Amino acid sequence: MRKNVDYLVLGSGIAGLSFALKVAGRGRVCVVTKSRAEETATKYAQGGIAAVMYTPDTHEKHIRDTMAAGDELNDEEIVRIAITESTDRVRELIEWGTSFDKEENGRYDLSREGGHSENRVFHHKDNTGLEIENALLKKIMDHPNIDILEKHFAIDLITQHHLGMSVNSSTPGIECYGAYVLNQENNEIHTILSRITMIATGGAGNVYSTTTNPEIATGDGIAMAYRAKAAAENMEFIQFHPTSLYNPDEKPSFLITEALRGFGAILKTRDEKEFMEKYDERGSLAPRDIVARAIDSEMKQSGDDHVYLDCRHLEENELIRNFPTIYAKCLSINIDIANDMIPVVPAAHYICGGIKVDKYARTSIRNLYASGECASTGLHGANRLASNSLLESAVFSHRAAQHASANIGSIGFREGIPDWDTSGTVFNEEMILITQSMKEVQTLMSSYVGIVRSNLRLKRAIDRLKIIYHETEDLYERSVLTPRICELRNIINIAYLIIKMAAKRKESRGLHYSLDYPRKKG
Repeated sequence: MRKNVDYLVLGSGIAGLSFALKVAGRGRVCVVTKSRAEETATKYAQGGIAAVMYTPDTHEKHIRDTMAAGDELNDEEIVRIAITESTDRVRELIEWGTSFDKEENGRYDLSREGGHSENRVFHHKDNTGLEIENALLKKIMDHPNIDILEKHFAIDLITQHHLGMSVNSSTPGIECYGAYVLNQENNEIHTILSRITMIATGGAGNVYSTTTNPEIATGDGIAMAYRAKAAAENMEFIQFHPTSLYNPDEKPSFLITEALRGFGAILKTRDEKEFMEKYDERGSLAPRDIVARAIDSEMKQSGDDHVYLDCRHLEENELIRNFPTIYAKCLSINIDIANDMIPVVPAAHYICGGIKVDKYARTSIRNLYASGECASTGLHGANRLASNSLLESAVFSHRAAQHASANIGSIGFREGIPDWDTSGTVFNEEMILITQSMKEVQTLMSSYVGIVRSNLRLKRAIDRLKIIYHETEDLYERSVLTPRICELRNIINIAYLIIKMAAKRKESRGLHYSLDYPRKKG
């Protein structure tokens, strides 16, 4: 099947859906999502979205908090853009049907999370992301100019490479013409041509064994952009959420929102001793990277598999009213958070880097935009401030929509794009190879490229990744494509980028290895 659309959106979270709603008045929009439309990282965002609303909070305070959390490695211009536009974007979400919690007097019930100097986090109990996702999907479903293709997996972006040109990272004027998309219902690969393409595919937490991300978070958009020779940056800045529920048999790990610590919960060791003050004067409300390293240190010293989050001193009715999802989840495994401490452990949570974009969410490839966790705007620096992720998506999808709508009239459809070449491929029955290779990548990343890294660990990781890469490329080139094969390939891309950029950050030597993709398909 071939399809022409004005705007192709890859991903159905807040970044993709808000962009789609804003451009739909200027052309036909196709939203592609590899699972159900509602199955996104946005859906699982518990805490909320940060924005300045009431005094004594100010934009300058939010800017300073964001820069401090990011270790001053943020792009200050981008931080100022995101923070000063935050309130308008939140008001827009409200206009679209999002319901944030209010106090009895009608003011919004703003919460506070680690690294924030004021209460500025809009929330809907402890399932804010789900509330936003549902509101956006309702508007999307009602819009006559927007189509959603569920259970469709974007395989690769279409560029001049698919017209027979040699394309590398130094090639000037690389252009995006759309994407090849796998229909998971019938295994057919469709050619979707577009004038504008938006990557909003979320993060890549499943490059690690333990993650709070849903299973769909396999770095697909970042990997596709990397293979298309788009610029990427800061992939080494992986944020590990300090408090995922310790429940080894469960994947993904259940997130215990930072808002619970903002509400007054305290981190403790097995013998009920508080420990965060040893590491930071802000205690349990220090930024996530500090808390995650502190927990990692305490676990190494004690030999325990986890630490605890203590809510027992908090008012029970208010605790349950504000955190019903967490209360119900913990109760399901026989933990009553009003009377029992919650076992918690750090888990891979968020990629602060990604596809490099400018202040209008433009990538280094023409007619290709990126927004959300897959993009590196410069907002987060080395560590994301809590509840700035939904904000980033809303702000930069808005700016991308403004820019794309203003320029789409000058962009046409590229002629001569071939369909995907399936000649010579056979159905591969060796699923065990794919599954085992995925586990190998996740294990080596968790073991060698986790919270604490060293030159020796990075070298060992790249040496092993090289072997898995060659085995996977052979499988990819010979087989009829399935989502799992594509996800494995994407995970390897992501792992390589993280290791490469971590090694560069550490100024390591002897780690310069390029995964040379033959890219025969298409």
